[in-house]
Amino acid sequence: SAGYEDPENVLRDADTAMYRAKESGKARFEVFDSSMHSHAVALLQLENDLRRAIERREFRVYYQPIIDLETDTVSGFEALVRWYHPERGLVPPDEFIPIAEDTGLIVELGNIVLRESCRQLREWHSTSSLKSLTVAVNLSAKQFAQPNLVTQVKEILRETGLDAQYLKLEITETVVMENAEVARTMLSQLCALGVQLSIDDFGTGYSSLSYLHRFPVKTLKIDRSFIGRMGTNGENSEVVKTINTLANNLGMSVVAEGIETEEQLAQLKGMGCGFGQGYIFSRPLMAEAATQFVQEQQAFVVSNLIDDSLVQSQLQMVN
Repeated sequence: SAGYEDPENVLRDADTAMYRAKESGKARFEVFDSSMHSHAVALLQLENDLRRAIERREFRVYYQPIIDLETDTVSGFEALVRWYHPERGLVPPDEFIPIAEDTGLIVELGNIVLRESCRQLREWHSTSSLKSLTVAVNLSAKQFAQPNLVTQVKEILRETGLDAQYLKLEITETVVMENAEVARTMLSQLCALGVQLSIDDFGTGYSSLSYLHRFPVKTLKIDRSFIGRMGTNGENSEVVKTINTLANNLGMSVVAEGIETEEQLAQLKGMGCGFGQGYIFSRPLMAEAATQFVQEQQAFVVSNLIDDSLVQSQLQMVN
């Protein structure tokens, strides 16, 4: 072919086109162009940077508040990883997480997030007003497939001194259902440690509530795509209502993800959804800001209680 002098380069570029075709779906073909090579080189560079980032601890854990919708108080946080690249700055998770999963680096990265989240929660628990906080940490498919996962979780709990009941591990329904029997064994072993288990992004995969009673799962997190479609006057809320009702009937709590508007929040409260998270409450925060968020929210609740008490006492005096 014109432009090639070495057969190795022909094979390299053919390989690149083949992988691009596979990414696009079955029964497809792609014709190589120079942009594919540039993209492949950029991905390789990002993979190398990712390996170094793990060694150099360039990752930070952020915490997004999870709100009890009945009491309007913070029940805990979801831990989310962020990468601060020394040259590029903040790298979006949707850029580096897929690479971490493809290369298997997600296992080590996941352990870093789990360990730091447990350490931070233990630190929060040293303050009396923060003792009831929980932290939810996502487990990737590759992490969940590790035969020593239970041992790793147990060791991290021991290292950090965290009481297991305050740790929530989140697994997507797809991961659970791809091999239900293996998943049930693993989930049972994790449950035996005392940790709580959640199904993340519920509604985007198998969506089989009939299977859920077979697993020791305490919480369902309704995927943000369903919350985002909820309009005014209860439009497009039927799926959310159904999941919430059936989950409650199975004795599970429900967390609605991605709440952004007052209308969405009002509808979720109206249908009795237990918990929520989203930008309407707060974006993910660094640990110090998360601490301040909880303390300010607690002060606000106390202030309202005092105001309500004064109003009631004045009414009694009038009567």
